Amino acid sequence: MDRPIIIEVDHVSMKFNLSSEKFDSFKEYVIKSIKGQVSIEEFWALNDVSFKVHKGDSVGLIGLNGSGKSTMLKTIAGVLKPTKGKVKVIGTIAPLIELGAGFDMDLTARENVFLNGALLGYTRTEMQGYYNDVVEFSELANFMDVPVKNFSSGMVSRLAFAIATIGIPDILIVDEVLSVGDFRFQEKCEKRIQNMKDKGTTILFVSHSIDQVQKICNKIVWLSHGTVKRFGDAETICNEYRNS
Repeated sequence: MDRPIIIEVDHVSMKFNLSSEKFDSFKEYVIKSIKGQVSIEEFWALNDVSFKVHKGDSVGLIGLNGSGKSTMLKTIAGVLKPTKGKVKVIGTIAPLIELGAGFDMDLTARENVFLNGALLGYTRTEMQGYYNDVVEFSELANFMDVPVKNFSSGMVSRLAFAIATIGIPDILIVDEVLSVGDFRFQEKCEKRIQNMKDKGTTILFVSHSIDQVQKICNKIVWLSHGTVKRFGDAETICNEYRNS
């Protein structure tokens, strides 16, 4: 039986308006805007992108910097609304797009666990049940009462990953997260992702490491200048990408 479609990206385009000049202050920008002295350039980060992801797939998004990978993930996660087209997503999403984006840096790690849990839709009681797992996985037991502003980027990434991967979400979105932290912790994260895959979670994965993408993913969306260059089997497209 065919697996159901869990993500459908349908002719999605995303336009950003970029100012062609820099301003020293918001006041200067407003004054020049009123005088009609601000020139705006259109930038299409995505242009007519379409693909479908079936339940249980692990899809890697590859391409050079500026190809539209992160914009595509943010559109699927609902952070950005496409200028054209539509995205249909079925199920719960655990997004790991910008590490620490949901953290209050003045709060302790312990407080941020419950804050982020609430942002992900968990009750305080549910988070109390997951708390020990978060502490154990992040290896931050001695730092849970320390404000997150005093954490290194690696510590923030470990805490963010541990929180985002509690339970078994329908969809896990990972954007360059595994590039932060030591090699041993990266392997630990890969194992957790693999465990989630085994339990049916659909994965959307972005990494500059093409070997890591091929190891984790079975499908690839290759983006180039905001358009889909190739979509299909991971091994085939990864080998083609290496030789491009």
